[in-house]
Amino acid sequence: MKNIIQITVTGLIGGILLSSSPSIAQDATSNGWYKACNDQGDTKICNTQYQAVASTGQVITSINLADIKGAVNRRVFQVTVPTDRLIPPGVSMKVDDKKPTVIPMTFCTPRICAAEVDLDDKLVEVLKSGSTMEVTSTNFQGKANPINISLNGFGAAYEGAPIKQADLVARQKALEEQLKQKAESAQSELQKALDAAKEQGAAQ
Repeated sequence: MKNIIQITVTGLIGGILLSSSPSIAQDATSNGWYKACNDQGDTKICNTQYQAVASTGQVITSINLADIKGAVNRRVFQVTVPTDRLIPPGVSMKVDDKKPTVIPMTFCTPRICAAEVDLDDKLVEVLKSGSTMEVTSTNFQGKANPINISLNGFGAAYEGAPIKQADLVARQKALEEQLKQKAESAQSELQKALDAAKEQGAAQ
């Protein structure tokens, strides 16, 4: 039964596909915290989530707080990261200056690795009262990949009504526009560096 729940929760992540590339960018963009609800047969899942997305469009960290009610009743806190992670270290989560908590890795697919624990009210309160959450996984080269996630807006998303489809589409479009602008800026900076290198070479 637990495996079924894991697959169901992961299915709510949606949005942009995750890459299996081990090269993880630290400059992340996000469309913020929001809650989406979905009926799956006799089970209703409401998932409060946040995605950190690299300029390439790769989701580098996704946070999911799922409330599952109906045929299955469970609350899950899940962190997903790209594949090619080391399993034993799990995922470290640190809110502000509090002591880090290690969440065990529960499963990997060809696209993602996921760590999860049961969600309780204490964890929700910690997130609601925090300002920043640092999530760290370890890639197959043994290098830590910390990602900083803003907790601004988490409480409103968790306690509020689920987002409407039109609003979700608007958020996604805004995120895509941010990524496009970042990509264009990076390309412009690269071209400037190439032009400068050519000029320097010509002057020698």
